[in-house]
Amino acid sequence: MFYTTDLNQHGLAHDPFKAIVAPRPIGWIGTKGRDGSLNLSPYSFFNIVSDNPKIVMFSSSTPKHSSRNAEETGVFTASLVSRNLVEPMNASSAPVPYGVNEFDLAGLTPKLGELVDAPYVAEAYAALECKVTEVLRPKGLNETMSESVIVFGQVVGIHLSEIIVRDGRIDMALAKPVARMGYMDYADGGSDVFQLQRPTR
Repeated sequence: MFYTTDLNQHGLAHDPFKAIVAPRPIGWIGTKGRDGSLNLSPYSFFNIVSDNPKIVMFSSSTPKHSSRNAEETGVFTASLVSRNLVEPMNASSAPVPYGVNEFDLAGLTPKLGELVDAPYVAEAYAALECKVTEVLRPKGLNETMSESVIVFGQVVGIHLSEIIVRDGRIDMALAKPVARMGYMDYADGGSDVFQLQRPTR
């Protein structure tokens, strides 16, 4: 089958776009408002975009609390969602009013960063401390502005638990990173790990 996205006449019960671009890592974004309130929310539009310097991004489909706080304060954190933290992660995605503490809502421990004034999940096996470098509002081919907000941040500090480190590497079978698939589907990234060597020529 083939269909154009302007009409989006795929004939399926649900739009397959996000199921095709999968799995997607989950950025569990921690921020602090100017009023001192703590915020935590998961984003499946999240990834690394540069290794040198280390830059990550998260994208909010509409302006939300995380993007607002990050833009206003210039900092955020991204905690690793492992299989053992799936339920709290899901609880933190509840659509609550600004100022409601999702750490409390999900029964998690907030810990302020060493270098940034933003909280991360103390129970997470890993967390990134980030300083905002850019905030973009993407536009389509017809110059129509998207409602999405993309926040880029340079990683200035990394928290890593030795629990998931074996032989000098993060052991994915122990870390069990969770990824978002399409629809309401998720995947455990530690369940079927294999290696490939890149060709040399």
